[in-house]
Amino acid sequence: MHIPVLVEEVIKYLDPQPGENFIDGTCGAAGHALAILEKNYPDGKVMCFDWDSESLDRAKKIVADKDGKLLERTIFINDSYANLKKSIIENNFNSVNGILLDLGFSSDQLEASGRGFSFLKDEPLDMRYSLANNLPAREIINHWQKDEIEKILKEYGEEPWARKISEAIISFRKVKIILTTKELLGVISAAIPQKFQHARIHFATRTFQALRIAVNDELGNLQRFLPEAIDILASGGRIAVISFHSLEDRIVKNFFRESAKAGQGKVLTKKPIIAGEAEVQINLRSRSAKLRIFKKA
Repeated sequence: MHIPVLVEEVIKYLDPQPGENFIDGTCGAAGHALAILEKNYPDGKVMCFDWDSESLDRAKKIVADKDGKLLERTIFINDSYANLKKSIIENNFNSVNGILLDLGFSSDQLEASGRGFSFLKDEPLDMRYSLANNLPAREIINHWQKDEIEKILKEYGEEPWARKISEAIISFRKVKIILTTKELLGVISAAIPQKFQHARIHFATRTFQALRIAVNDELGNLQRFLPEAIDILASGGRIAVISFHSLEDRIVKNFFRESAKAGQGKVLTKKPIIAGEAEVQINLRSRSAKLRIFKKA
């Protein structure tokens, strides 16, 4: 079961009040959305975005099972959070008091999507959040040039064996196209010396992460989202972003800092908020979470 991270901290800083409206840009299993809905009762609303239609359907069921009346205060949008402003206009969702973006990967998607997000399962090499996206991971692996694949692994995965892995991919695909996670895992394993395959982080983690980020243009979507988020926020509204990757955190940190310099508001977190020891023990994935908050002037 997916466990949302830093819930208490998110609620503390977003400070939802009765009647206020909020946006959850990455709905996932609706854990954060439900926490907000408890605070903005009786007539505050939450607009929940998720690019993955299956994930969004699961979130609807979770909210309905919690309390059917909560559905009346929840708007579900099957789209990328990068298209925030368009959906706000189309749904006449005015006076937005807070926005949350949890960039963590849902464990539900790992377990139930069947799209090859995890190297622990043998699934088609896809990795698309939305099937409307025409760039599955197998396209990159089987058709992109070695230098392009190496760049993805270096920049998005910070993979020290990027060159060796990209060379192994090119060599393998000359014999057979790579269509499954199991096949890709085998290629990665062959490229990395055995003595380096027993670190704390699984040796395939960085490659799979890099491909997922590239397939879904995650960093580009984040860069498009942030200025739109500030634009649609009401005065005094707050943006909370939880990142799990150093590149994501750097984008958020720099954007908040530059926005503060431009007089658009102030950064409420000089340093990112991280999970405490108790939360990490319950939810191991929270150990890499970093929360930053910005308040609009």
